[in-house]
Amino acid sequence: MREVLGDVLPENMVKILYKRGVKRFYPTQLEAIKAGLFENVNLVVSAPTASGKTLVAVLASMYELVRGGKVLYLTPLRALASEKYAELKSFLGEAGFSVAVTTGDYDQADPWLSKYDVIVTTNEKADSLVRHRATWLGEVRLVVVDEIHLLGSERRGATLEILLTRLRAEMGNRMRLLGLSATIRNLEEIARWLNAVAVRVDWRPVKLREGVYYDGVLYFDDGETKLGVYDDPYLDLFYDAVRGGGQMLLFTPTRRSAVAAAKRLARVSRKMLGREVLERLRRIAAELRRVSSDKVTQNLADLVEMGVAFHHAGLSYAARRLVEDAFRGSLLKCVSATPTLAAGVNLPARRVVVASYKRFNVELGYYERIPVMEYKQMAGRAGRPQYDDIGEAVLIARSADEVDYLFEEYIHAEPEKILSQLGSEPVLRSQLLSIVSTGGINDAAQLERFLGKTLYAIQFGPFSLKALSNKILERLSSNGLIVIEDGYIEATPLGRRTSELYIDPETTIEGLRFFKKNSEARPIGYLMLISSTPDMTTLYLRRNEKERLLDMLEERLGELGYEPPVDEIELEFFLSRFKTALLLEDWIEERGEDYLVEKYEVGPGDIYSITQTAEWVAFSLSQIADIQGYPVHSAKLGVLSKRIKHGIKEELMELVSIPGIGRVRARILFNHGYRSLLDLAQADVEELARIRGIGRSLAERIKRYFTSGERESGLGGDEYLEPSQQTIDAYF
Repeated sequence: MREVLGDVLPENMVKILYKRGVKRFYPTQLEAIKAGLFENVNLVVSAPTASGKTLVAVLASMYELVRGGKVLYLTPLRALASEKYAELKSFLGEAGFSVAVTTGDYDQADPWLSKYDVIVTTNEKADSLVRHRATWLGEVRLVVVDEIHLLGSERRGATLEILLTRLRAEMGNRMRLLGLSATIRNLEEIARWLNAVAVRVDWRPVKLREGVYYDGVLYFDDGETKLGVYDDPYLDLFYDAVRGGGQMLLFTPTRRSAVAAAKRLARVSRKMLGREVLERLRRIAAELRRVSSDKVTQNLADLVEMGVAFHHAGLSYAARRLVEDAFRGSLLKCVSATPTLAAGVNLPARRVVVASYKRFNVELGYYERIPVMEYKQMAGRAGRPQYDDIGEAVLIARSADEVDYLFEEYIHAEPEKILSQLGSEPVLRSQLLSIVSTGGINDAAQLERFLGKTLYAIQFGPFSLKALSNKILERLSSNGLIVIEDGYIEATPLGRRTSELYIDPETTIEGLRFFKKNSEARPIGYLMLISSTPDMTTLYLRRNEKERLLDMLEERLGELGYEPPVDEIELEFFLSRFKTALLLEDWIEERGEDYLVEKYEVGPGDIYSITQTAEWVAFSLSQIADIQGYPVHSAKLGVLSKRIKHGIKEELMELVSIPGIGRVRARILFNHGYRSLLDLAQADVEELARIRGIGRSLAERIKRYFTSGERESGLGGDEYLEPSQQTIDAYF
């Protein structure tokens, strides 16, 4: 390794690499170094999963940190940000460099990050930091873009595209880019856009075999294996993988099918586990039951005791982490998951099974093929570098003809090209407002030149966005977010605040429409407003719910501030928003998580996601109301935002301002007569400690809050936590 590094890195860093098990470089690292990893060039590296891309990022970071620069590490998901934070801290912390992770508040420049050498964050949070002109961004010398192929993501790709375009335009040669991905078909085109060197590596530390299972036989290009022990493809493939000491990941198209598959596998898994493993699994199951008492998590705990689990976004953050850690520790023999796992945390298995190449599109109402890219991402999880010589990715066929089809259309097929998603009006309008508000662009010619530097312009021509951008600018202008005069473009205070708040301009427009129509509103009316904005994800409307929701709508129509549409299709969307508003209402009325899970058929993770977004939209709309002169709406939405954050009635707002006091403990204190901060300030610590659910430790912390200055400092440290972890902590 030293002969490859030469004198590029100091000796102490080389020793750290050795200590972390890096004795020699993989081809991925060697090719990156050869292409200019330790030079002032941009790189885009496409290499299979587990081939050493993270170490490429570590080496590049070490190189820039030694030279005095900062590193910004971008990931698409919060869970991945946490994982990369831990990895980078392991390598770089010992060398004396500080590493931070931030994924939360979108209305802050986070000046506290200026004292850190490496900042790990999500694409959206980084975009927000650019909008807020975070001063420390000028010190960044390396930007690592993990999972850069998500430039082609329909919903989120354009954010990353504009972010990279802005960073390159504003930072120029002072900043390097390092893009990482497992799968990029048009690698050279992406590299050309970024003025980067393309590095393509096909080497894997574990050989990958791709095949198709049908009727008890597993077909590969180099032969076939007869299984047929069970009359069930899942059990057949699972038994074969586990009896050889392996683990299996099973990707299913829906949450329901993931749960059902885990239950099928549990029939076999428990028989294949030793006593010690079963005991450890029982402890993990007990921890899951402690995390949450809802039916979803309880079902998961029951399955974990038998050596299998399911994994999807409906689970709480804590539950997902427990499942992931148990699988990494080889305790769980199979996890059945929705495809979101494939794009998230690093969770390899000897065998990866893709249950179906089709999934139901809820918006269009029919089954569609999954992209080849998605299959390749899932297949890339096959093979555990520490344990397996070979990894297997398997598709399941339903007929003999389908065997050949799956080989041709997936196994032997190239993934789709990464195509810019900037041409979508909902995506472009938010980015255009951001560029005008904070990008130093103030006329049509400058805007046109900027858009000409995007990936969209490279792929579809420099003038391809002109008509759409003009249409969007006109709408922003007619609604008071920007001013256009003789070619000059300027954001209004309303437009700038909308951009800073990181909300869709249509959310502001919807809010203003509501404020003008209603002089004030009840909480359900504001919740309906929040659920009607494009920033909110609404609940799915099930067929058997329509009549019940129509009856409820008739009862509460006078409270909503909205009239239901006449059109049948529009009415269904309206009811979906109404259902979401009702969930939020139950949440702020302190309904328990178990109740919400059962009533709305959601998971704890869904509740967290919906309430977190609703809190932000409520806060943002309160700010918009304030700017536009609607003080009543501003005040009520400000209070509602805090209620949504904590899931409380208004009477608990003082109590939850104390760190460590969430909705459950606040209610306990309130019911024991402690109804304000003054009550707690005057409380006896011994009396507090005797309250069930409070205890000695928390009672002392509460008293310190009033006596040692912690009230002013807010105890600090919240910015270092994952937001999801903050929510979990607040529950207990």
